[in-house]
Amino acid sequence: MALLLPFVLLCGLADFTRSLTITTADQMIEKAKGETAYLPCKFTLSPEDQGPLDIEWLLSPADNQKVDQVIILYSGDKIYDDYYPDLKGRVHFTSNDLKSGDASINVTNLQLSDIGTYQCKVKKAPGVGNKKIQLTVLVKPSGTKCYVDGSEEIGNDFKLKCEPQEGSLPLRYEWQKLSDSQKMPTAWLAEMTSSVISVKNASTEYSGTYSCTVQNRVGTDQCQLRLAVVPPSNRAATIAGAIIGTLLALVLIGLIIFCCHKKRREEKYEKEVHHDIREDVPPPKSRTSTARSYIGSNHSSLGSMSPSNMEGYSKTQYNQVPSEDFEHAPQSPTLPPTKVAAPNLSRMGAVPVMIPAQSKDGSIV
Repeated sequence: MALLLPFVLLCGLADFTRSLTITTADQMIEKAKGETAYLPCKFTLSPEDQGPLDIEWLLSPADNQKVDQVIILYSGDKIYDDYYPDLKGRVHFTSNDLKSGDASINVTNLQLSDIGTYQCKVKKAPGVGNKKIQLTVLVKPSGTKCYVDGSEEIGNDFKLKCEPQEGSLPLRYEWQKLSDSQKMPTAWLAEMTSSVISVKNASTEYSGTYSCTVQNRVGTDQCQLRLAVVPPSNRAATIAGAIIGTLLALVLIGLIIFCCHKKRREEKYEKEVHHDIREDVPPPKSRTSTARSYIGSNHSSLGSMSPSNMEGYSKTQYNQVPSEDFEHAPQSPTLPPTKVAAPNLSRMGAVPVMIPAQSKDGSIV
């Protein structure tokens, strides 16, 4: 009996080694955003594995806040790839015959949300096997911009900067001089692998074309800049020009304000004149105006007479003034008094009239 026990154990071990086995080792894969990731999962079957073949890929997101998600499934000779909306249409089996022992998949157009642990499970009863693959998605450096921060004048301090718009850390930088001797100034050597080079006491020897290369584990990007160190500008002339320009601007603003103020005064004056002259209200009639018109008409005839005839005429004519014009003059409707300035009367065409004085006996004094 003791001799049979090792034989049984050996047989059991042989059966175990002949069961379903995934030959792909656990691994970590790094890919750039937008690329395609190949996730391998190859397996072997044993004669004892007679059950239906089931293949399942699961994703454990990197944030650990979501449960494992089925992203693609093979069961009953059918493929189901619409389980996970974020990867729908972007995950596919690489083999057309999964029974041949290749359950590998491709994940296309990688996004940062695809980062996580992918698990391949293969089952063909009684055999079962699984493997895990860690997928990391990185962003290539891109949109890198090189520029000078400061005034490129002799004796000045300024900085050369190299900044990518995006790129996964860690990033490595490398500066090179492309023109002249193609040798970087000695004072800059300590910062050749930095994103910023600090230039102190600039000289014309620093002038030239420089390039900056940005690199991470999935890609590189490059930019260039032209550095021209020039003599200091005439600051006095610059300041004088600025002052003159400011004074001219102030004068122009003053003229504009003066013109606007003058125009407003003219508009206000026109409105006041229009308000004083009321053409729609006729002047009121009175006994005095009737008498004045009657006397004025007769006064014109008096001027043509001789002094000998003046006495009789004056008595007769002034006695003929109708009394009803004075006593029964038509009453005009009472209107609020309107004061009209003397200049406005002249504009309206009024003519001054002198009324002669008259004594009690009717003679003109």
